[in-house]
Amino acid sequence: MKLEIARGIFLVGALAVASLAVAAWEQPRTEVLSSTQAGAHCPLPRVAKVPKTTAAARPDQDLLLFMFGLTQAMKPQS
Repeated sequence: MKLEIARGIFLVGALAVASLAVAAWEQPRTEVLSSTQAGAHCPLPRVAKVPKTTAAARPDQDLLLFMFGLTQAMKPQS
């Protein structure tokens, strides 16, 4: 096969792949959400009750050890 023919086939193939990628690319359009489109999303209620706890949230002590173990496992052993 001549080099010119191979280049032409490659060019046609590359253009076909690029055109398929452009056709398949789907991006959502920008739109303004309004109250008339209630089925499109689920808005939060105006009065949301948050449970009040007297104790502050404290992280689990084992979580720090777990995270340290994960980072140590990711390092290459030498």
